[in-house]
Amino acid sequence: MIFINFKAYREAFGRNALELAKIAENVADRSGIYIAVAVNYLDLPLIARNVSIDVFAQHVDAVEFGSFTGSVNAEMLKEYGARGSLINHSERRLTLADIDFCVNKLRALGMNSIVCTNNVSTTSAVSALKPDFVAVEPPELIGSGIAVSKAKPEIVENAVVSAKRICKDVKVLCGAGITNHEDYVRALDLGADGVLLASGIVKAKDQKKALEELAGLL
Repeated sequence: MIFINFKAYREAFGRNALELAKIAENVADRSGIYIAVAVNYLDLPLIARNVSIDVFAQHVDAVEFGSFTGSVNAEMLKEYGARGSLINHSERRLTLADIDFCVNKLRALGMNSIVCTNNVSTTSAVSALKPDFVAVEPPELIGSGIAVSKAKPEIVENAVVSAKRICKDVKVLCGAGITNHEDYVRALDLGADGVLLASGIVKAKDQKKALEELAGLL
């Protein structure tokens, strides 16, 4: 499983975002690998309408409908075609109570939750909330080009063990520094179900080639 977070990169908004999502769709079809994208709120409706792969939001607020200026809740995301959302990314941290709210709200709406964590103990705590996915990403390695599966393999191994011990159905993603097929395979060998990455694909000079290499097509 490969999840690509477009973040707020210039290379992945508007027309560029749709082009990259179509590349992901094409590579998913040819490789047989589940590939999904997480895009910004403005691009989400357009991309969800024009690709067959799952499209996720990058964040969801722990609110119902009401006087919450600037907030986007899970119902809004579903209305515009999101399959689910990232929660608690290192760049959008939430309290445990808010994470719990978002996981339960998405579940009630038939949507998927991907909760980001930064270490084994946080992964254990979050797994008790029974999200669909936990994505382990040591912040110091995000965007570094140094894969956590190589630099700190014990984090991935221990996170998988602790998460599955608490919730056997939760899927574990490996994030931070993932850039190539070797990183992807190494993450799977360590027990992860897939990877979550951003700059390794989004900021590549040739996005299509980078994703094809990651998926083992080259």
